[in-house]
Amino acid sequence: MQEKENNAKTDEQLVAAAQEGNASAAETLLYRYKNAVRARARGFFLAGGETDDLIQEGMVGLYAAIGDYRPESGKSFKNFAYLCVTRRILDAVKGSSRQKNVPLNNYVSIFDPDFDDKSGDESPEDTLITTESRAEFWVKIGKALSDFEFRVMAMYLEGMSYAQICEATGKDVKSVDNAIQRSKKKLQRVYGG
Repeated sequence: MQEKENNAKTDEQLVAAAQEGNASAAETLLYRYKNAVRARARGFFLAGGETDDLIQEGMVGLYAAIGDYRPESGKSFKNFAYLCVTRRILDAVKGSSRQKNVPLNNYVSIFDPDFDDKSGDESPEDTLITTESRAEFWVKIGKALSDFEFRVMAMYLEGMSYAQICEATGKDVKSVDNAIQRSKKKLQRVYGG
């Protein structure tokens, strides 16, 4: 009965209940977002590592998001969770570059359009700077864009087609295109372009 009630609640209602100690609400959120965490973790590859390790890190990030989310921030839980999961995965990737994890010090995002096998060309320091820059980028765009624009832009930057974005958001092509164009203009202002 509790499970059925939880499934009918919004993310924000479940977060509020979880923050008040309702373990069932937290479990429902973890279950609701597990596929999104898996998809995000698959976007990275750790040489010598396991995707399951990154999925686990992403789930830790999701659990932290449940505890840290504040609705007064004006952002949806979905976007906040996405940022927390991404940060946690990136932190794991950065951590793998330490000397104790020498075989794990190279990662590749499969969403990086500029990737061509440059293994060995980039130092661990360069990799770290690139990773930190990506994390800062996601935080900046999270602040600059509306929830819808952020979701659309994240999907667009991950290589999804307009048709796939329309299907995922339930919006028509014109709405998606308008959101992308608005986002580009806002990001140009943020990055001084």
